[in-house]
Amino acid sequence: MDKKAKKRLDVINKKLSTLRVQLAGSKAQADDLAELKQFEDDIAKLEAEAKELKSS
Repeated sequence: MDKKAKKRLDVINKKLSTLRVQLAGSKAQADDLAELKQFEDDIAKLEAEAKELKSS
């Protein structure tokens, strides 16, 4: 894994931690189901990208 991929993985992990906190808050206060779905989609997309970076 090169330096650029490591940096991207670090950024992804930071975003994932933030999104997971927001998702938990959104689940606790389920006002907007679209927002909940958006958080889940963003997390899934970032996890897939992280997995791809780790495998390369």
